[in-house]
Amino acid sequence: MKKIGLTALAGSMVAISAQAAEMSTTGVASWYMTKGSETGKTTYSMSNHVKFSGTSELDNGYEVTYSLEFDGDEGDAGGSLDNPTLSINTNGYGTLTFHGEGGSGAMSAMDDKTPNAYEEAFDGLDSGTTAVVINGYAGKNMFNYKSESFGGAVVTVGFIPTEDTAVTNGNNSTYMDFGVTYTPDMVEGLELGYAMGTTEVTAGSEVDESTAYATYAIGGLTIGYQISDYDAASATDSDDSVAIGVSYQINDDLSVSYNEHTVDIGSTSTDQESEGISASYTMGGITIAGHSNEMKAVGGASGTNDEGYEINVSFAF
Repeated sequence: MKKIGLTALAGSMVAISAQAAEMSTTGVASWYMTKGSETGKTTYSMSNHVKFSGTSELDNGYEVTYSLEFDGDEGDAGGSLDNPTLSINTNGYGTLTFHGEGGSGAMSAMDDKTPNAYEEAFDGLDSGTTAVVINGYAGKNMFNYKSESFGGAVVTVGFIPTEDTAVTNGNNSTYMDFGVTYTPDMVEGLELGYAMGTTEVTAGSEVDESTAYATYAIGGLTIGYQISDYDAASATDSDDSVAIGVSYQINDDLSVSYNEHTVDIGSTSTDQESEGISASYTMGGITIAGHSNEMKAVGGASGTNDEGYEINVSFAF
């Protein structure tokens, strides 16, 4: 009788668990035509991913979601497992997520919040000289907390307990950042944001990064302004940047934008200057987007200029 009862109970629990869980599958396939440098060749590639996620509701109302992607990166015809995440939505107290890979903190999510139709003005260029962007850190084994909206304010906290070589040039320090976005009810179309983070690029020497932005939308027009700061122990290792952008939604399907991004690099007297135009057109599940970007004094190296373009055709399913 005990065996029969336990078997029936186990079967009942499995049935209840299955009924409580919800599985979903989404995917995107993209084709690219890219020229990443002024002297480079035009290349053709594709990226694709299929995302599987399952959500189960607990007795206390919390929702636990696990997601995983089969992902083929741009330029890679193969596929691999990518971006595993486990999140707990408290339905009132925010959402806590652990990123096994591909995590993004408050700073990295705000590297350039000025409006664009496709990508930032510094995106897609590969001169061989490293471009400077103030964007915190992102990586694997990262905790991320995002609050509910409190009067239009949403708080985000990112935390990497121990950073690895992919994150901080080999220093075993922790990384933490904090950010808040605010959309006041009294000013429709206005969005404000601020984020800051601290790490140790050199052991024993902390580096503070911060950024603040404002965007304002009226009708189909959106304008944005952003300042960022990388404050190291030495002035020659400290940088700051300014970004501006404007986008216009011509109709429900078509948008265009213009962006500028300038970095004052402490180790050189030459600023890194980027500018770009982009456009995006959506028709059902198909999106055609692209940009043309130019960067002068890449990494602060005078005379090291670059320009390129990218066209992307994406199919969502």
